[in-house]
Amino acid sequence: MAEALALSMVAATFALILAGYPIAFTLAGSAIIFAGLGILAGVFNPALFGALPSRIFGTAMTNEVLMAVPLFIFMGLVLERSRIAEDLMIALSELLSHRPGGMGYAVFGVGALLAASTGIVGATVVTMGLIALPAMLQRGYNSGLVAGSIAAAGTLGQIIPPSIVLIILGDQLANGYAEAQRALGNFAPEPLTVGDLFAGAVIPGFLLVMLYAGYLWVVVRIRPDCAPPAKARIRPHQPPLERSLPCRRVVVSALLAPLALIACVLGSILGGIATPTEAAAIGAVGALLMAANRLDPSYGLWLPVTIGALLLIAMGVAGRDMGGSLETPSLLVAGVGVLLLARALIRGIRVLLSAPLDGDKTADHTLGAIMDGTLRMTAMVFAILIGASVFALVFRGLGGDHMVEELMSNLPGGKTGAVVVVMVMIFVLGFFLDFIEITFVVIPIVSPILFAIGVDPVWFGIMVAINLQTSFLTPPFGFALFYLRGVAPVSVSTAQIYRGVAPFVCLQLLMLLVLAAIPELATWFPAVIYGTR
Repeated sequence: MAEALALSMVAATFALILAGYPIAFTLAGSAIIFAGLGILAGVFNPALFGALPSRIFGTAMTNEVLMAVPLFIFMGLVLERSRIAEDLMIALSELLSHRPGGMGYAVFGVGALLAASTGIVGATVVTMGLIALPAMLQRGYNSGLVAGSIAAAGTLGQIIPPSIVLIILGDQLANGYAEAQRALGNFAPEPLTVGDLFAGAVIPGFLLVMLYAGYLWVVVRIRPDCAPPAKARIRPHQPPLERSLPCRRVVVSALLAPLALIACVLGSILGGIATPTEAAAIGAVGALLMAANRLDPSYGLWLPVTIGALLLIAMGVAGRDMGGSLETPSLLVAGVGVLLLARALIRGIRVLLSAPLDGDKTADHTLGAIMDGTLRMTAMVFAILIGASVFALVFRGLGGDHMVEELMSNLPGGKTGAVVVVMVMIFVLGFFLDFIEITFVVIPIVSPILFAIGVDPVWFGIMVAINLQTSFLTPPFGFALFYLRGVAPVSVSTAQIYRGVAPFVCLQLLMLLVLAAIPELATWFPAVIYGTR
């Protein structure tokens, strides 16, 4: 009876989600209803709900890892609203547009850089769709190829760190890994961290970008008319950028700030200097300063920021060499660095508060729009997290976890067969659900079982991340398709967008197969940085 209720709860939840009901309330509501049925049938212990407040509080309020989510969302929205991403897209496109397929390569390059800077799919797809899509169509690019390239490049933010997907996934996998180790009798395991997943995603993310570029290279060689070189400019009012010193200056200027931000955020995490949450805070402050300088260069923020950052870095290195203690003169120098950065940050906030949104004098200021967007996206993520916590509690209370464990233990192929089934299930669910729902609902159930039978947690996490990336490109509910459809001109049909993304979905699945065949692509780099688990 209990297992039948667990299966019915899963089926009812998916049916309600497909019917269009809010996901967070559907997860919690259906769980509570079926828990009530279980109580009436005598197969669910209502005392389990007593653990729900502390479970939600511990997951959503005191979890330091998930604190990085709103900070990374803020960072991405700052780069989008301040049009730093637009500058980067224009500069690279002007530099490469004279080559066959050059603007396509620029799209992949910008997608990778924005992924490593923001990790937000919507911002990347919309930005490139507004800037690159009309220009590429005007220059004779194939509509399907253009749509597929932009949508696929936008989803790179799901696998290239720092990624919101990897942060959420890392938190869930860490809980599953700890639970599996306790079940095996290891009560003091080495923890799985988000940094492990970030390091494991570096090589697969780079290879995926290379796969995209390789596919475009093949298409250009077979059908040159799909991506012809062009001499026209992206914007008629802009002077042409030739391959000369001024052009290189423009490109370097556009690349310098995002690359510095990537180095600070990702480098501090991989180097063990900062946790993902601390690095996200650094990135949020850095993005805010970049945006302020972009909107009003007359403020001259770079000099005090550079001096302050160098002083803090120098004092940090000195403190590490001295065992964590600094003398009074060193503390005074560090204080000067903090004051310089604080002064620059305050001036940057003033710029964003006074700058109208997108140049519209009647619109809200830029910082207000950024904070509103951050609040909305963060509330959505944590509402789904709370709903998923209720769902998982009731599912386990009805014995659903034991049912899944028994099912996976009896699959042919042992560990390999279990991983294949989970990957297929996640891929199919990606047609209908967002990565957040899949991560919060599926991963807590299957990860302890897989880790208990010997599946490497880092390798499995990167496999899941690449698999979840396909959910943004698979119809009918691929979010990248929705974002692109919203900004694409009427001349680009929905069918052309679907056909354009199909090869890139196949490339993502190919990357999944390569990673399955060569697990070292995901496990080698974390082992080099952090040592063998």
